[in-house]
Amino acid sequence: MKKLMIFCTGASGTGKSTFIDKYLSGDNFYNLKSATTRPMREDKSDRNKYYFCDEEYFDTKHFATLLFVNEQIWKPGDKKWLYGVPEFEIFNNIGYNFTYDVIEPKYVRQMIEWFRKKNLTKYYNFKILWFQPYNDVQSIVDLRQNMPDDTLIRKNNTCTQEDFKNVRLCPDFSIKRVPPEGYEIYKKEKQSCLSYLLNEIYSQTRK
Repeated sequence: MKKLMIFCTGASGTGKSTFIDKYLSGDNFYNLKSATTRPMREDKSDRNKYYFCDEEYFDTKHFATLLFVNEQIWKPGDKKWLYGVPEFEIFNNIGYNFTYDVIEPKYVRQMIEWFRKKNLTKYYNFKILWFQPYNDVQSIVDLRQNMPDDTLIRKNNTCTQEDFKNVRLCPDFSIKRVPPEGYEIYKKEKQSCLSYLLNEIYSQTRK
């Protein structure tokens, strides 16, 4: 049976990481770590989720995805805020079901094309979970600001239905977190439920 590459995509603060930690973790899953040039958060809560590095690192490694998140406002002399999943991060963990926490659909497409180029689609199927914001998401985003122009950058990095259409992708499920612990879930625009979603995933990720 093929393994799953599960993309958890959505704007910052929509609950992607929380969902992965709660439902898509354990011995059968591996959450892909990105390298990044941004600084670690002051509370170091993300120290085990990223490879923190400088821009030169991105010039010396091969990447499955490469994200230039402040590209729209960058000018010479500014620091580049780069993210990317190193190829070794995938090759060293082949055999696990992967999860990938990413904002923009264009990087989902980038990863899918990399899998095809490396002939890994014979081992993996893809599933896209689209996380949509709830009312007070901005308060969460504000707490995460740790780089110049953070709010502007996050507003420019969008995850909308149009963004999916632009890269010829369609989410398998859309998920909206309803505080404090609930979820509204849709599959192909038809209302579904959390147990159905998890059963569909777990049935395809058993060892």
